Amino acid sequence: MKSYPTDRIRNVALVGHGGSGKTTVAEALLARAGAVARAGRVDDGSSLLDTEPESIKRKMSLSLAVAPFEWKATDGNTYKVNIIDTPGYLDFEGEVDAALSVADLAVLVVSAVDGVEVQTELLWRKAAALGLPRMIFVNKEDKDRADFHSVLDQLRAAFGSGIAPLELPLGEAASLHGVADVLSEEAFDYEPGGTHHTEPMPADVAAEEHALHDALLEEIVSGDDEQLERYLSGDVPSVAELERTLAHEVLACTEFPVLLGSATTGVGIDRLADFLCELGPSPLDRPVPVIAGDGSVPVSADAAGQPLAYVFKTVADPYIGQLSVFKVLSGTVKADERLLNTSSGAEERLHGLFVLRGKEQTPATEVVAGDIAAVAKLSATHTGDTLAPKGSPVKVAAQARPAPHYAVAIVPRTQADDDKLGNALARLQTEDPSLLVERVEETQQTVLRGAGDTHIAVAIERMARKFGVTVDTVELRVAYRETISGNAEAEGKVKKQSGGHGQFAVVNLRVSPLPRGSGFQFTDAVVGGTIPRNYIPAVRAGIEETMTRGGVHGFAVVDVHVECYDGKYHSVDSSEMAFKTAAAHGFKDALAAAGVVVLEPICLLSVTVPAGYQGDVMGDITSRRGRVNGSSATEYGEQQIAALVPAGELQRYAVELRSMTSGRGRYSVQHDHYDVLPVHLVDKAKQQLPKH
Repeated sequence: MKSYPTDRIRNVALVGHGGSGKTTVAEALLARAGAVARAGRVDDGSSLLDTEPESIKRKMSLSLAVAPFEWKATDGNTYKVNIIDTPGYLDFEGEVDAALSVADLAVLVVSAVDGVEVQTELLWRKAAALGLPRMIFVNKEDKDRADFHSVLDQLRAAFGSGIAPLELPLGEAASLHGVADVLSEEAFDYEPGGTHHTEPMPADVAAEEHALHDALLEEIVSGDDEQLERYLSGDVPSVAELERTLAHEVLACTEFPVLLGSATTGVGIDRLADFLCELGPSPLDRPVPVIAGDGSVPVSADAAGQPLAYVFKTVADPYIGQLSVFKVLSGTVKADERLLNTSSGAEERLHGLFVLRGKEQTPATEVVAGDIAAVAKLSATHTGDTLAPKGSPVKVAAQARPAPHYAVAIVPRTQADDDKLGNALARLQTEDPSLLVERVEETQQTVLRGAGDTHIAVAIERMARKFGVTVDTVELRVAYRETISGNAEAEGKVKKQSGGHGQFAVVNLRVSPLPRGSGFQFTDAVVGGTIPRNYIPAVRAGIEETMTRGGVHGFAVVDVHVECYDGKYHSVDSSEMAFKTAAAHGFKDALAAAGVVVLEPICLLSVTVPAGYQGDVMGDITSRRGRVNGSSATEYGEQQIAALVPAGELQRYAVELRSMTSGRGRYSVQHDHYDVLPVHLVDKAKQQLPKH
């Protein structure tokens, strides 16, 4: 593929609800442009873009894929379009965020059968928050129950003003055979190969098309004072003039064109490609803000400027190692160029540049501003890093990451798996930064966190396939703790004599409870030298080790004040070990005498749901021993519920909330405090203690 100037490059993210046909649309565009011999199919595993075994098995996209094609538009110019196909399933939201971070246009793919769905709304909001221009493609117009007018009504109801239908269907479902162009008032009939010819406007759509044409014309010219003045004086702008004005309005996010067609039959696909090129903004139209010093400055996609690249995706390739997918923000990046990673400070040599089309890799010698490519073996560079010349310490703001609420504990299946686990998890996180790995010492578990159960399952499958590490998942332990409920005194004693030096120490302790979250306090109140000063640290160490190992119920002990007020020693037989052991014995006895309660972690839960689900969600929170603190309305008319809920009741909340709200519920959670676990649940809590 030849190099294109920046103003002829289009970076387009296809986004939408799962099952709307995004990948099929991408495949149809590639085939219609002649970039591939035939369009692949998701259902039979022949897709160019969904090639990983995990995707083929589930018949859905699990990660973003880049696929460029060349297109000669109706304006006579030839463009390079970088299509970025994205997953539609909520668990892989991080891949969508990565695509949107480098796209200049988001095309929202909507099913003509299912209409506006959960992810349709969420993705629209994501793009709006980024100020990203949007276009809508109503797909599956050839399917049974397809209803373009119903979908159009839903789009207007969901997203308000600016929804601008540029086409009407000629026929629908099995009878779909073409589209009516609202701007030019022409009808286009399609042949089986996806090409079309002009025909007279069918009588059954003529009146509707003409009324829509007049409304659309007025809406477009109202955004341009000069055109509006001409229009009001009777001078109707040409189609080319209207499209130029509409392109400015698309860039300004005031108009959102709606197109239609079928990725399966090819109807409307060539026109989609035309409009991507003619209405979609180029990278020149959208400078990227970068962090420089204490502020932010816009960087224009100037091919003659200093080279600056942003890595938005990392892939672990089994043959060439790590592959970094990047967008050139400025300048022209050339093969063998040396750039500085402004996050790690490492100098990287961009030895092998590639143009990606799915997994196909075509070598490239240079990549101009605004274009997307990949480079192999950047050992110190990860997703979200910026590559710049030496002396230019600028960086792109970090991508938003979906909160990894769903967690499992993982256990390596064999010793060989254990030996390779750390490296495999690090590489897995490099490829998918929305995963989080942590070692929780308090529960003695390695925890893998992700967006949901499917996200975690796919990550584990990839780890086995790509890195040869197999793990099992076990129940996540809750970090229960215990503390005392009263005051007590106890004596700890060690007295052993077996010939030669023995072991002797006596420690007298008082324990009392502290406020929640205070941890541990120790007071040395020994007078008269009954315990020499050099043994006091051993007394404290014995108590602290016992607190960590667990108290009466086996959980770590917290929020206790211990006073060592007396003791005895022997000039020959006493030692640090003896006093450490005596303090441990005395502390255990004091705990038992003071009375112990188990503490459970309590989380602050914030749930956002449509108002219709509010009652169900609040009732469910109550059933989880939670306490609802209140609710408030959001800008989208949803309800945000705040509650305090025990952590042990939220283990599968990511999955259960999704089921309860048909995928429309979102939540965030953070640790708030510890509180007393009801007595009847203590035995159940003890069942999760690790077996020694």
